[in-house]
Amino acid sequence: MDLTHVIKGPLITEKLDRAREKQRQYSFVVDREASKHDVARAVSTLFKVTVEDVRTCIMRGKIKRIGKSIGKRPNFKKAFVTLKEGDKIELFEGGTV
Repeated sequence: MDLTHVIKGPLITEKLDRAREKQRQYSFVVDREASKHDVARAVSTLFKVTVEDVRTCIMRGKIKRIGKSIGKRPNFKKAFVTLKEGDKIELFEGGTV
């Protein structure tokens, strides 16, 4: 799998922001077909860091309703990447979203 297509983008929430500070964990939305090895290789080459651990899970899309119409959000896969002590990924240049 092409490394540029593995990572779709960062996943940023308040809870994951605390995990980033305390446990050196970053989260990304990744391609559904990507394996843990693909994610680790993509993160290490794109961000020039050392990856210690990768955990993945598939998030099922929520069912939403607007009036009489019922729809479903798409499923997606997210990966939690733990980095080596001292490594850091700068997701935003300004520091804030």
